[in-house]
Amino acid sequence: MNADPVPHTHTSGSVESHTVSGTIETQSANQPRKTWRQALQESAPLLLPAAHDALTARLIELAGYPAYQIGGFALVGSHFAYPDIDLSHYGENSAVARDIIAASSLPVLVDADDGYGDVKNVTRVVQGYEAMGASAIFLEDQLPPKRCGHMAGKRVVSATTHAGKIRAAVAARHNSETFIIARTDARQPLGLDEALRRAELYVKAGADGVYVEALENVHELEVTAQALRGLPLATTILEGGGATPWVDPKQLKTLGYAMVLYPTTVIFTLTRAIQKALDGLKAGRPMPGEDSVTFEQYEDLLRLPEWAHTENKFMES
Repeated sequence: MNADPVPHTHTSGSVESHTVSGTIETQSANQPRKTWRQALQESAPLLLPAAHDALTARLIELAGYPAYQIGGFALVGSHFAYPDIDLSHYGENSAVARDIIAASSLPVLVDADDGYGDVKNVTRVVQGYEAMGASAIFLEDQLPPKRCGHMAGKRVVSATTHAGKIRAAVAARHNSETFIIARTDARQPLGLDEALRRAELYVKAGADGVYVEALENVHELEVTAQALRGLPLATTILEGGGATPWVDPKQLKTLGYAMVLYPTTVIFTLTRAIQKALDGLKAGRPMPGEDSVTFEQYEDLLRLPEWAHTENKFMES
């Protein structure tokens, strides 16, 4: 006789699950990944928290988001304890991204930085992330060594150089639904007019969407949206110290933004939570129940009953 299923107790609280025939039903269970265009049509503006690991990707899905991003800032900080200053590249980042993408069926936007080289590298990166299941990929026009888009001291390559990378990215796709977003970081070093000129050039080169990084106030958000009206347009709200101020998503939708990236919200909140947990443990205090999940809730998130069902269904008697 098969062994009894792994014990499981469903508990109330902020973590929810539904069991059917011994398996847990989540959004990711046996569902095909929507294309980025489908997500935009159904849910724009897409509010895109950053998943730095697989558990976060699952939590984003369970929270009801229609899509998410894998941003370099959170990834390199959490996995390598590096600042986002070009210290990790495609090999390291893609190894992490592969596990994150596999944890959720939501459409996902992947940060491909500057493509890690010339048009040959861009081709490899696009095809590699596409094969992992990336729904959308963005490429920025920074000059190496690149850095976080909200840091000072950025430099950019020529507009024609990045336009060539965008053409290479579009040509590299095996699936025409893979959504290529061109990001320009020219606002800080060269001014808004040049950033807008580049954005238009990159769209002409074949980009499906465009992304002007590190706008400094609501007026610049408005000017950018007006200049690029009709295009799938992204912006970043880097909470905790970024160049772009917080703007209500409803207002951004009204302006015409289709995608809003939040690269720091989760990782900054998590970092502080870890600090608080370590401080409490060091001081001899028990873990505050209101600030944590229970053992049962955590195992529920990881679909333990589903794995137990599989084990019992197929294990030799």
